[in-house]
Amino acid sequence: MDQAFRRYRLMSFITGTTLLVLCATLLLHSVDLTLWRHLSWFVRIVGIGHGIVLYPIYMIMCFNVVLKFRLNVALLGLMFFAGFIPGLAFYLEYRMRLHLYPDGLPST
Repeated sequence: MDQAFRRYRLMSFITGTTLLVLCATLLLHSVDLTLWRHLSWFVRIVGIGHGIVLYPIYMIMCFNVVLKFRLNVALLGLMFFAGFIPGLAFYLEYRMRLHLYPDGLPST
């Protein structure tokens, strides 16, 4: 497997996971406000980590994969958008893996 795609898969998983954690804490906020007060520091740390640190790295990895495999620019836009929709990053990574490696992932 190509290193660019491997880095993209890792960042897709990390970015998608932090976004799901943020959405889960938002749901907890709507259920119990006292729990939200206790988790506010956690939400700040994960939110800053996702938005300021991880998402720009994810964007660079997406750009790298699109350049390396000469993919469509519209796919790059969809990859960027996947960082905002919970769960879409996982699905898009799965579809990209099927598209780029139709016979399965090569062993390292």
